Amino acid sequence: MPTSARAFRPDDPARTQGLDAAGLQALAAAAVAAQDPRNRRGPFRPEKLVTSRTRQAERLSSFYFRGIDAAALIGLTLAIGWMSGAALMTLPFAAVLPLGIALAVSLAGLRIMRLYGFGRGERLDLHLIRVAAAMGLGGLIGSAAAVLTGQSAQLSALLEWGLAATLLTGVLHAVWWGIVNQWRAEGRLTPSVAIVGATKHAERLIADALRRRDINVLGIFDDRLARSPDAVVGVPVLGDLDALIGHRLTPYLDHIVVAVDPSARARVSQITQRLAALPNAVSLVVDQEGEAARDVSLARLAKSPLASIDGARDPDKAAFAKRLQDLIIGGLMLVGLAPLLALIALGIKLDSPGPVFFRQRRHGFNNEEIRVWKFRSMRHEAADATAARQVTADDDRITRFGKFLRKTSLDELPQLFNVIQGEMSLVGPRPHAIGMKTGETESARLVAEYAHRHRMKPGMTGWAAINGSRGPLHSAGDVKRRVQLDIDYIERQSFWLDLWIILVTAPVLLGDRSSVR
Repeated sequence: MPTSARAFRPDDPARTQGLDAAGLQALAAAAVAAQDPRNRRGPFRPEKLVTSRTRQAERLSSFYFRGIDAAALIGLTLAIGWMSGAALMTLPFAAVLPLGIALAVSLAGLRIMRLYGFGRGERLDLHLIRVAAAMGLGGLIGSAAAVLTGQSAQLSALLEWGLAATLLTGVLHAVWWGIVNQWRAEGRLTPSVAIVGATKHAERLIADALRRRDINVLGIFDDRLARSPDAVVGVPVLGDLDALIGHRLTPYLDHIVVAVDPSARARVSQITQRLAALPNAVSLVVDQEGEAARDVSLARLAKSPLASIDGARDPDKAAFAKRLQDLIIGGLMLVGLAPLLALIALGIKLDSPGPVFFRQRRHGFNNEEIRVWKFRSMRHEAADATAARQVTADDDRITRFGKFLRKTSLDELPQLFNVIQGEMSLVGPRPHAIGMKTGETESARLVAEYAHRHRMKPGMTGWAAINGSRGPLHSAGDVKRRVQLDIDYIERQSFWLDLWIILVTAPVLLGDRSSVR
């Protein structure tokens, strides 16, 4: 029996017992809704949706895998030197050189052979053979260096190193391979997309995606909803462009694919302009004849499951460097500031009744909803989780100790927990409360590029904060200036810029007497 038929049966006493007329009507309405294709999950929908931020973090695992490999091989090299009866640091340079060359070549071989990609369908045995080849190449070139430098006595040590390195790296890569395939089986590495346009182009793209299974098409949206079907190849049509802009799926989408005939330039231009209100990447799929050509297009859309460690600086490498920066600096700050955090917590408890911390829903990366930690600075009963009323000078909701915390920005320190969890960064656009208003209008509606500030994880401090744009936004001009500063930062972000912002944050904010906080 179909699911919709099971949803409501008037003669089923288990479902209808004890329900009044209103309850029966609600149950019948639910049954009707269940028959609507728009409410179906579709053939791609995983059991558990994974946000694009989480998927990006797991894509960066290739860098962690490579770092662990390097640390393990360096440790192995030092151990073999120690077991040979002499510390490597005390040996002549010529005696150490062959082992160092073997180590460097082996690490380079793992990278050159692209052994951190873990492509879909890659067999473990073939992967391990390539690992052994990389280690063998390192041992071979190290041995050649030993012969050429007159260090033939090191050949036995190099042989021991090569065998041990192959075994150690093989075990590690078997673990990495298992982790990646488990993530892939759970759908945590498969990019999720939404399609704009219930067209023949969308139909071909979905059919190919079903065959390949390397992207998930979560739904279709159409700017001409009245003409669109309820579903395309089983994927439900969920609404028009307005529905997409406010849809709960957007934090889970890696791409929005416009599957509209490119020759309809006016329509494509209008759609892309509307989609600029979202932080998600937008791609225009040009329909191509032939399965092979379409496979190439889909492969570009799906990319590799893990970030590439080869080539020039790219967004994945920048994201990894920024995450490493957050973990190291943020972790040190959390440990170093622990006594101050404890004193602030005590001061809050002594000043007014209520909890020490306040958590507020805010927008994070790709419009993901996160809960930001803060020290409570307002009376507990007057807390404003949606920032519907922005803070003003002499705000009667703020406690005596809270005024000090806000003036010094110490109320923001618990956001270090968000940084360690990966929801925020030390430096980035400041996260705004969901539904925050400027005057009577929601701030996000005042500037077309507002969502662009969500293309990076929000930060505890940022370029806008040290340039005077901090605290409440009282006009559309205020919103526009902050968004522009945030976008400027996103385009210029680097380790040195982040370090500069961190260093000047405290003196700039403490010296700012005009901003209401």
